[in-house]
Amino acid sequence: MCANNNILFCALYMASKNIIVDLNKGEKLDSDNYDIWHRKVQYLLDEQEVLKTLRQSMDTPLEEGSGSQHRHDNETYAKWAKKDHCAHFIMLSSMHNDLVSTFEDYKTAHEMCNALKLKFGETSATRLHALTLKLTLIRAP
Repeated sequence: MCANNNILFCALYMASKNIIVDLNKGEKLDSDNYDIWHRKVQYLLDEQEVLKTLRQSMDTPLEEGSGSQHRHDNETYAKWAKKDHCAHFIMLSSMHNDLVSTFEDYKTAHEMCNALKLKFGETSATRLHALTLKLTLIRAP
């Protein structure tokens, strides 16, 4: 990968790989830790300059066209798609294995993020049920 002469690119590439390795050693998403996991992943995505992909999605440009606007649209989409793929990979890499199959088929990181928020977010039914169970256990004599 680093056979080219661009030393800065190689350094950044290796640094991002080390961040992913460190992430995989740490706490992974499960049904109980969404809030802290979400914060940590957002910091990591921001560091990798791909956080914007969680907030926006892009449609594939039309195949017809040959003007400068069409080329610009294709270049913009290609850059976004690369960042989206990176965000998608980081989020999947930071989940427990049993959750990966549930979320890997989402087309974009934005869609995956929305699905995660629905399933594990503070107001989700799963989260409310878990909190109810904890409260019941605390109250039990």
